[in-house]
Amino acid sequence: MAQTLSRGPVSGTAVKAPAKKKPFIIDLYATAVGKKYVMAITGLIGIGFVITHMIGNLKMYLGVVTESNGDQIYDLDVYGEFLRELLVPILPRTYFLWGLRLVLIGAVLLHIHAAYGLTRINHGARAVKYQSARDYQVANFASRSMRYTGIVVGLFIIWHLADLTWGFANPDFVRGAAYYNLDQSLSRIPVAILYIVANIALGIHLFHGTWSLFQSMGWNNPRFNAWRRNIAIGTAAVIVAGNCSFPIAVMAGVVEYDPDAVTHPVEEAGE
Repeated sequence: MAQTLSRGPVSGTAVKAPAKKKPFIIDLYATAVGKKYVMAITGLIGIGFVITHMIGNLKMYLGVVTESNGDQIYDLDVYGEFLRELLVPILPRTYFLWGLRLVLIGAVLLHIHAAYGLTRINHGARAVKYQSARDYQVANFASRSMRYTGIVVGLFIIWHLADLTWGFANPDFVRGAAYYNLDQSLSRIPVAILYIVANIALGIHLFHGTWSLFQSMGWNNPRFNAWRRNIAIGTAAVIVAGNCSFPIAVMAGVVEYDPDAVTHPVEEAGE
């Protein structure tokens, strides 16, 4: 006769499967320290772009140059064509330029996301507000001005692209004619004022950003604070002076497009 075996009660508790470990970079980014690193690195990318962009635009002051084939062309247009031809024929035309643009866009988005995350972390951790009036004023200027100038700069970047890259905000836009487009755009008084105001906001943002990134990266030895301040002031001052000079030069007539000075006027210009 077969014997029936009965199963006794199961003792113990079920063991929960361990959660999958997140990559180190994601774990680091979830912390305030990680977000500060991201803001510092993306800020350096932004500073590098702004300085390079300004240096390139300074070519507008060189006026017309003669190419090897004898054509007369504005040097700023030569620079624009150089950017579109980067790494050709290794890559198709404009591919590398668009790669740089995508890196910059990614850096801007990460910068904004990290700034938002840090703001939330700081608000959640601050159980007691600043007690000293002096401390409150310093914190107010350092944090709130960065937030607002960042918004102004972000909106200006969108406008700048619409005005001089995409062209739909510039009724006289001609693709490939950088000098002509710059002249036509900044000849409009409201646009010239917008560029000046936006670049002042950019200078304020860069001053505080340059100062802060040294601390975020751990380069904040008190012996070097004077150097930090001088670098921050110098970076912001050079960029503001250079960028604000463009609308002022156009409005003053120092920079003015002359179709008779070039071999191929803008009517024939194209990418």
